[in-house]
Amino acid sequence: MKLYLIRHGETDWNKMGRLQGRSDVPLNESGRTDAVRIGKALAEVPFDRIYSSPLKRAVETAHLIRGERDIPLVTDDRLMEMAFGSYEGNTFRDSKDPVMIEMMTRFFKAPETYCAPEGGEEFAQVCERTDEFLDFLGRTEKEDACVLIVGHGALLKALQLHPLGRSIAEFWGGGVQKNCAVSVLEEKGGQFTLLQDAEQMGAVR
Repeated sequence: MKLYLIRHGETDWNKMGRLQGRSDVPLNESGRTDAVRIGKALAEVPFDRIYSSPLKRAVETAHLIRGERDIPLVTDDRLMEMAFGSYEGNTFRDSKDPVMIEMMTRFFKAPETYCAPEGGEEFAQVCERTDEFLDFLGRTEKEDACVLIVGHGALLKALQLHPLGRSIAEFWGGGVQKNCAVSVLEEKGGQFTLLQDAEQMGAVR
């Protein structure tokens, strides 16, 4: 089974550096343009099914990538972005909250020491639901299936963590996947291989 992992297109909150998490922010025009372009770039990939986070920015990206093709599109709550609770809507770089600055510095530089704010998720919680989702795919999709998954920055890293044998300390290996960039995982006999790293390709511009 091949899994194409794509981060949603750009939003205005992305441009402003605001933490989005579960906040349901739509794509901006640049994000829509990039989603159409990546859809054209992947037009010959024979996707059997598309799975998307139910958040607007991911669902719209998935629809634009699919275009006019007759491919089933399913939303799954397990693909929602990591929740940042009370931090959502804030800009990390402009924050005056010393606790938030400390925690978000840990979030990126020492994720194994990160403590979620009220209403937020820990890394282990996100990985638990992404592992459940991968188990679900293994039970429901064909061995030779080609699946597109449209999600979010932290979510897509969580999907790759345990399959690639990484620890939470290594969560951000390779950096945050850019908007509309593509990673490709292949699963054979329960073993996963990273065929394409999103950071090598970057977003389609």
